Amino acid sequence: MKVGSQVIINTSHMKGMKGAEATVTGAYDTTAYVVSYTPTNGGQRVDHHKWVIQEEIKDAGDKTLQPGDQVILEASHMKGMKGATAEIDSAEKTTVYMVDYTSTTSGEKVKNHKWVTEDELSAKLEHHHHHH
Repeated sequence: MKVGSQVIINTSHMKGMKGAEATVTGAYDTTAYVVSYTPTNGGQRVDHHKWVIQEEIKDAGDKTLQPGDQVILEASHMKGMKGATAEIDSAEKTTVYMVDYTSTTSGEKVKNHKWVTEDELSAKLEHHHHHH
């Protein structure tokens, strides 16, 4: 998928994502990780957060991390994420996408949501409207 593609999100990392229409705003080839972590702000432990990428893990370099590895997150997708200690659940070499979408529940515009993978998106079918 190219930057600028119109897509439908098929995943629900957040409320209001599933079925939302989105525009791809960025695409990166990287290793995407599913992680479990305890937020630094004292929030509930988060299990199996999707996705954190290689570049968002402190000192990861270019070595693929293995399930069970303990890491420090640099990402700040959510409150309490940055600086949190996390455990790698799984790793996948893939293309990740950043998307702008409109929440199906709140109608709020979400800009540059990180990250969704190719199989969490589907191309939006073009509807041709004929104006008379």
